[in-house]
Amino acid sequence: MKKHIYITLGLLAFTLFVEAQEMVPISKSEVQSKVLENNTSIKISEEEFKQARADYRQTNAVFLPNITASHTAIATTNPLMAFGSKLNQEILTQNDFNPALLNDPSQIENFATKLEIQQPLINLDGMFQRKAAKSKMEAMSLKTERTKDYLAFEVDKAYMQLQLAYKAIDVLEKALEAANANKKLADDSFKQGYLQRADVLNVEVRVTEVQNQLHMAKSNVQNASNYLSFLINDESFVVYAPTDELTVSAYTLQDKTVSENRSDIKAMQFASNAFESINKADKMAFLPKLNAFGSYEMYDDQIFQADANGYLFGAQLSWDIFQGSKRFGKAQKSKAEFEKSKLEYEQYVSQSQLELNKVKRAFLDAENKLKLTELALQQSDESLRIRTNRFKEGLEKTSDLLIAETQYAQKQLEYYQTIFEYNYTQAYLQFLTKE
Repeated sequence: MKKHIYITLGLLAFTLFVEAQEMVPISKSEVQSKVLENNTSIKISEEEFKQARADYRQTNAVFLPNITASHTAIATTNPLMAFGSKLNQEILTQNDFNPALLNDPSQIENFATKLEIQQPLINLDGMFQRKAAKSKMEAMSLKTERTKDYLAFEVDKAYMQLQLAYKAIDVLEKALEAANANKKLADDSFKQGYLQRADVLNVEVRVTEVQNQLHMAKSNVQNASNYLSFLINDESFVVYAPTDELTVSAYTLQDKTVSENRSDIKAMQFASNAFESINKADKMAFLPKLNAFGSYEMYDDQIFQADANGYLFGAQLSWDIFQGSKRFGKAQKSKAEFEKSKLEYEQYVSQSQLELNKVKRAFLDAENKLKLTELALQQSDESLRIRTNRFKEGLEKTSDLLIAETQYAQKQLEYYQTIFEYNYTQAYLQFLTKE
């Protein structure tokens, strides 16, 4: 009896706590919109794409020139530097060739302004590195797209879990109401001597069981609401109430396969292409590079002056003939990474097809189970109605009524759980076959 009182008080306290929280009605379309706008995973994926795009833009250096400007000021008595500074300033005189002055010059100041340009002409490994960076950027873009697809599927599941939790509360509240009504009948029959004390205790046990189940169902509402809050990045963690009903969604199972145009599969293909380009870049590193260069220089013995100037331009063909075995090892490593990426791609496609076949069977099982649970629900409802009427007339055992009542509540919960499974497998099939 004390246990019954404690559970009742606990349920009452929990109910008051839930009711004290803000109850916010929300539709599935609202959740989807807020997820696309606020979800942290999507934001992280977008930042990863921006990183890949920035890496790709850095490879513009393969085509664009490198331009630098500098202004240098020195004071020196170094013979070579002093003579060269005067030469650059175009102030050499006949006296400057005096050996005594050449060997022991006075301090001279030199201010040099220099503008340099370096223009890549032929850089084959850089071109393939740029191609790899572009493939990586495209892969990250598709990853962001797939992240959005996954979260749309996750919203479907989370929202249905919230709907299912509320359906469980509706079923259990009605079951509790019926259990309390039966308890009142049992108490009256006990007072009149028609029932034994053991029968009344059985009814009270049933009431306690339903109260405990109702307590758990309300906890599930909070859990589902909290997960929705997490998906939309809302830290208030309010209790949501779905405005859409949990109903059977019409769906025709089509003979679809996993498409290579699915965003995550295409992303893996682009990633493999990136590894291939990196391997080609490592091979092209064995070839020479051709770059043009030029500079324009201005000199004076006064700061920011330019009484003397000159220019220089040319081209350089450079070839790193041998760097130990570093380049050979690097090329072998990138080749292995490329081959690994191809195998991972094939494995991922195969696993996706395996998962699709599994979900197709789960959908057919859920479809068949839905028909059977609906029929079982109708039968248990009729059985409970008959036994309740007979119990009121004193023609039915208390234990038989409790069994029928328990079975009806279970069949209701099973029916709504099956609707959830049926709709969930639909959403999962659409997620797996989306192009």
